[in-house]
Amino acid sequence: MTIRVLLADDQALLRSAFRVLVDSESDMEVVGEASDGAEAVRLVRQERADVVLMDIRMPGTDGLAATRLITADPGLAHVRVVMLTTFEVDEYVVQSLRAGASGFLGKGAEPEELLNAIRIAAGGEALLSPAATKGLIAKFLAQGDGLDDERDPARAERLDALTGREREVLVQVAGGHSNDEIAERLEVSPLTVKTHVNRAMAKLGARDRAQLVVIAYESGLVRPRVE
Repeated sequence: MTIRVLLADDQALLRSAFRVLVDSESDMEVVGEASDGAEAVRLVRQERADVVLMDIRMPGTDGLAATRLITADPGLAHVRVVMLTTFEVDEYVVQSLRAGASGFLGKGAEPEELLNAIRIAAGGEALLSPAATKGLIAKFLAQGDGLDDERDPARAERLDALTGREREVLVQVAGGHSNDEIAERLEVSPLTVKTHVNRAMAKLGARDRAQLVVIAYESGLVRPRVE
């Protein structure tokens, strides 16, 4: 299956570079380019894209608003959005994850990182490195953006639907650990971990692992350690 990729960035030169890179791969192709969020949303529907590389900051409808529109559309439930940011430490990253993005990537990433990010997102996984999760997510979710005022009581109550083991797995996911790492930590099989993750996503209404991370912090299940 060929991964259909949409590029959304207001810099034409950057889009051209990404297009050459993506189109050089046998398992993916660029199906459209957008210079703003509104155009990105239109093209996602028109070109049936699987993954959108979405710049956060664009004129008019920005990447954040576009991501919300895409992830709120039931007809686009299969679409995965990877946010592109100039700086890895960006307060908009957390807002992007809340909006439904599957992860984020710095524009200065190596070509192989970008291609790997597309494949990971297309496979339904979250593009959240342990470093990003423990550092950026913790910093902005818990300290920098008024989380305590925005905590969702309904999400905290929804955690009651989780089993004890599912809660344990959710804590590990929020720590940025892979299924294999969680399996080793909890002394179970990776398949068992995957089952718990999938059940937690279903019960919590999460699109993917990125959403599980956000819910874990917003519900108060996980609190970051202040360095």
